[in-house]
Amino acid sequence: MTAPDLAQPRARVGHGSLEALRKRPVALGLAGLALLVGAVVAGIGLGTVYVSPADTIAILARELLGWPVAEAWPATSQTIVMELRLPRVITALVVGLGLAVAGVTFQGLLRNPLADPYVLGTASGAALGAAIAVLIPVHVAMLGLGLVNILAFGGALLAVAIVHRVAGGTGRSTLTSLLLVGYAVGSLLAAGLAMAMYLSGAQLRQIFFYLLGSLSGADWQSLVIGLPVILVATLLIMARARALNGLLLGDDVASSLGIDVRRERAILLGLAALVTAAAVALAGLIGFVGLVVPHVVRLIVGPNARLVLPLSAIFGGAFLVLADLGSRIPGELPVGIITALIGAPLFVLLLRRYRTGYQL
Repeated sequence: MTAPDLAQPRARVGHGSLEALRKRPVALGLAGLALLVGAVVAGIGLGTVYVSPADTIAILARELLGWPVAEAWPATSQTIVMELRLPRVITALVVGLGLAVAGVTFQGLLRNPLADPYVLGTASGAALGAAIAVLIPVHVAMLGLGLVNILAFGGALLAVAIVHRVAGGTGRSTLTSLLLVGYAVGSLLAAGLAMAMYLSGAQLRQIFFYLLGSLSGADWQSLVIGLPVILVATLLIMARARALNGLLLGDDVASSLGIDVRRERAILLGLAALVTAAAVALAGLIGFVGLVVPHVVRLIVGPNARLVLPLSAIFGGAFLVLADLGSRIPGELPVGIITALIGAPLFVLLLRRYRTGYQL
């Protein structure tokens, strides 16, 4: 099946509600923000120890906003909210936001709606870096990050750099080369990962937990390092929404609009790779967020990157916060299992919609 062109206008959508949302993206954005706020409150309040929504909001208002709220909750509730659950929920929000925006960017750059943030070997590079860190019998910490986080971040960026170099940059004729080289480099790094797993012995479970994605290790120290990287790179991508729209129309049209195709493609590729690398360094490999969320948003509002980027960020953050909540309730499952259980069937449904012209 040939991947549909993202720049092509969407076929008719049967449900009037979707048509109404397409005409009112602000309403969709407000609905997404309401969902995000609800997901954050639920993610902080629910768990092994229940904290009521009223107490959760009061604690956040007092500690984060400085509101003069009378303390009517147990001291343990405040510790749970501020030290355990809040950094985890914020990490889930930021990682989900970043993966969704990176997915939009890669899909637009490659003009392929089947691309995800890991398409250029990022996942394999990060996984290999993390596996090597597990095998090294030395505990190293730098800027609040452990060796696993550091080598995963470095491995992800190194993989993208190799793909970019081997494919010959970001010129007009290299989009297909980027995909093919990304697949080849990813396969080579996956072989290295398999060797590291074979040699890991009793540490194999730790590698598997990273490969499936987990937010159980989220804390304020790692968040302080990862959050600015993801947010700044995401904002810079959103600021280049016009260039991404132009690239969707083809290089010739983009050039006629005054866009420096080679430079903009290189900048967007670097920013998306940076977001992806920071996300996997914080939470491991979490699939389907950067693939499915942009699909759903684009299905509703069309291909305009000025709408797709911010809406994907909102719904990507909400999706991962809820998925992480689902992973905690049965007893700390890897969050990647939850996103796969939700994302894979939805992705199959979306592929069927592409084949039938989005006739919902």
